[in-house]
Amino acid sequence: MGRIKIIYRKLGKEQAYGIASSDGIIEIDSRLKSRKHLEVLLHELLHILQPKDSEEMIIKKSVTLTKILWQEGYRRIDQSPDHEPFQDGTK
Repeated sequence: MGRIKIIYRKLGKEQAYGIASSDGIIEIDSRLKSRKHLEVLLHELLHILQPKDSEEMIIKKSVTLTKILWQEGYRRIDQSPDHEPFQDGTK
């Protein structure tokens, strides 16, 4: 799988919270906050990672993941690049 790029911009004209393209570009409405941001990010990522899934399945998975991660206290606060590597060795 190639690199995924996330772009933030207002998506009012598109009447969408997020858009995923097959070339790995995700656009997310820059006005989203907190939990809705997490839900939309996961939703669009799933479109790229699981392109054969139906919209219904993507919604089900993204909502489930959002609820679990939110309940576990995950929030968008730390933007620093000092993170431990992932299991595959990447940062």
